[in-house]
Amino acid sequence: METWTQQSVTQQSVTHPSVTHPSVMYPSGVRPSVEYVGPAGEAWLASASEYPRSMRALWESRPWAPSVLPCGRAFDVISMPSLFGRRVLDELWASGPGSGPVASHRGRVLLFVQPGAAPRLRRLLAWEEWARDVPPLLCHGKGDTVTVPPLQRMVNSPDSPGQGAGRWIVAPERREPRLPGAAVALWACVRAAREPGAPVPAGAAVVTRG
Repeated sequence: METWTQQSVTQQSVTHPSVTHPSVMYPSGVRPSVEYVGPAGEAWLASASEYPRSMRALWESRPWAPSVLPCGRAFDVISMPSLFGRRVLDELWASGPGSGPVASHRGRVLLFVQPGAAPRLRRLLAWEEWARDVPPLLCHGKGDTVTVPPLQRMVNSPDSPGQGAGRWIVAPERREPRLPGAAVALWACVRAAREPGAPVPAGAAVVTRG
């Protein structure tokens, strides 16, 4: 199992006042407040693509748009129901080694994990012992793609660019972020599922590729 200190993984979703993108024009007098992914985090996300330069050029012109990236090269992704995902994050940060980047998209929490961790976690969760406790998860690995939130998201109003396209709960800030492996993800999922007050899943966990 990976051994990190909580201090070693300090990525956060950051809101910065008056941060503007050079390619975007704003109405006169508007001072936007923006959540954004920094240059190192952007480089890491771009490295997931077969054409990282093209991805960065796309983001340069459309920083508010979500992107579809392949899994298996820079990261795998575990997609969890929202409430359960929040409990998993609580376990990772309160009792475990912390997490790498985490996003929220369409009512689900996306936990970014080490490349190769998704198929391994899928096999581990197929064991009846774990399947009794953990709710349905989607394990996205090599051959799968995921939609990631925009690099920038204005937070002034519901009509601001990037709203409704998901958001970063823990934004990537490093060129090589510390990502949990399958063992850590399994540990956090089982602890979250067995904590007092957690709802009992209806039947065994269904673990799929998405």
